[in-house]
Amino acid sequence: MGRLSRTACALVTAAGGLAAGCAGGIAVPAPAAPAATSWQHALSQEPAQPVDLRGWWHAFQDPVLDGLVDSTLRDNLQAAQAAERLLASRERLRSAQVEYRPQLRAKTIDAIDPDASASFFVAGFDASWELGLFGRATATQRQVRGEVDAGAASLQQLRVSLVGEVVRDWLSLRAAQQRDLLLEAACGLYQRQLDQTRIHAGLRLATPQALARAEADLAQAQAERAGHRGDIDALAQQLALLLGRERPDPAWLEPAPVPSLGALHIVQTPADLLRTRPEIAQAEAEVLRAVGDAGIARADLLPRVAIGGSIVWSTNLTTHRRTSDHALVSVGPLIDIPLFDWGARQARLRASRHDLQASVYAYRQAVLQGVAEVETALAQLEHQRERQAAGEQAHQALARAEKAATTRARLHLASPAEHGGAQLALVEASLALNEATAARGQALVSLYKALGGAPLPEPVTLAAGQP
Repeated sequence: MGRLSRTACALVTAAGGLAAGCAGGIAVPAPAAPAATSWQHALSQEPAQPVDLRGWWHAFQDPVLDGLVDSTLRDNLQAAQAAERLLASRERLRSAQVEYRPQLRAKTIDAIDPDASASFFVAGFDASWELGLFGRATATQRQVRGEVDAGAASLQQLRVSLVGEVVRDWLSLRAAQQRDLLLEAACGLYQRQLDQTRIHAGLRLATPQALARAEADLAQAQAERAGHRGDIDALAQQLALLLGRERPDPAWLEPAPVPSLGALHIVQTPADLLRTRPEIAQAEAEVLRAVGDAGIARADLLPRVAIGGSIVWSTNLTTHRRTSDHALVSVGPLIDIPLFDWGARQARLRASRHDLQASVYAYRQAVLQGVAEVETALAQLEHQRERQAAGEQAHQALARAEKAATTRARLHLASPAEHGGAQLALVEASLALNEATAARGQALVSLYKALGGAPLPEPVTLAAGQP
């Protein structure tokens, strides 16, 4: 037993040295990163507060919206599913970390002699240690680490999308409520205009064509209002779904103005996308997983080497006595050498290398896609700011005109038709400003979805089971 122990120790020491010398594998490529330090479509340089990437929706200064975002991130069922999948991938990583460590198993079997003259009960222990040579252990780790990184990126991508959808639906809901109120006011003005036209037609002061036109204006305004009223219920129900609820909160249906934005200052740069955009992190994880696949394919061309050993005791169940005074001990190398499927293994290696190169191209495409989306969103946000500013100027001018028309009508210096026309023009300007305010908010949503803006997952929530 002493000589056997010394032999086993020598084999283990030699195997450890061989494992250290053969731990290399496929190198992880270094994908190119954007070199730009600023955006091509920068926002106006007016004084403004910077917008926080992890809490960008606070720029709307709407406490109700803040609460909706917090509730969604906490209660959304899709986010809960993604978190559980991430925990599962972390457990698989933990399992992969012990795959190339010594394993010990206990076993019992019953055996019968071929001549059926005796039956034996065998008990013992088996030990094995696959050395993970030629980069196999490293490649396995990269495969599972890529899966974990992809799961984390998917979770963050979902959180970014959830925040964006909640803010988008909330802005749309508020805009729909304001649009309904304004269209209701427009219908009232068109009804008053129709009543006046009917009186004038009865006095032969208005033509039948004018009466028909007034009736058509009222019918069109009523039809437009009816077509938009369904949007309010649909948006409220969508918000309930995002929050994991069966029905909307009745408080959401109380009309309120669209949250408006002040001056904005974006502090992120193109290089920040590598850290903040989940799509890029996911593409990077796919590169790491492809490196692991290629490493396994390369290691499959070479022998799999392990150290094995066992110690066995047996008892003759027929005579109820042990067959030997000593346990049977064995130890030695276990070698698996590929022979006749070499061509197929080579083909798998070549295919995995092509997959790896494709994942590198996909990473570069993800970076370019992210830069393009942010540039487009920045330009759109600036255009919508200009649109909102112009809408505010038009609304202010028409408000002054409506005030003057009201004064003139009170002094009997203007006809009711002139006064009604000024009021309708103001309502139309209010509708346009309402849409411009909502559109600017939607442009901010698009910008921060492209930047990957959302709170990071809580470490306590995701740490359970983490190796």
